[in-house]
Amino acid sequence: MPAVTPEPAAVVARPGGRTARIRAAVLQAAGDALVADGFDRLDLADVARRAEVGRTTVYRRWGTPAAIVADLLDDMAAQSLPRADTGTLRGDLRANARLVRRTLTDPRQGPLFRAVIVAATADPRAAEALRRFYAIRIAEWAPCVTQAVTRGELPAGTDADEVIRAVSAPLYYRFLMSGDPLDEPAADRAADAAAAAAEAGVYR
Repeated sequence: MPAVTPEPAAVVARPGGRTARIRAAVLQAAGDALVADGFDRLDLADVARRAEVGRTTVYRRWGTPAAIVADLLDDMAAQSLPRADTGTLRGDLRANARLVRRTLTDPRQGPLFRAVIVAATADPRAAEALRRFYAIRIAEWAPCVTQAVTRGELPAGTDADEVIRAVSAPLYYRFLMSGDPLDEPAADRAADAAAAAAEAGVYR
């Protein structure tokens, strides 16, 4: 998919410059609008009003609601918390699951993720941005699995990415589909189930 047209490199690279401030304000406003109204009602003029910037600036830089969602996801990926390193596979996977659970149940982050997932079902650019977001997060956490292989906790050849996906998948199912409680015990069970399957060689 075509990338969002960036500002000139000299401007983007200036820390704390006007372009950076405008981008931060617009992405904050876009997130607020998504939480309040969802992707279907995301309007660039409304985002500009919320961000207190000119409409022309928003239309020129982003152009479409999907482009703003894509940039918002890239920003969220850049600001995600680093992975835990507890020294054990189950400890690391539980930390991962609890982080996912906290994000999805957060009063702002939960509705925001729901909105961007809806956006991804409707627009290819948003879908690609969402895939990129999760690819970054999986890559961040996959080393806890490869380290477990090195420590002898898991069999050689274990697919680290698949183990990390297995941790969060049940939590997203509760979040998006079943409506079952998304509490800490559910997060721990998801992590323990993924660890047990990995230890049994399921993800080799």
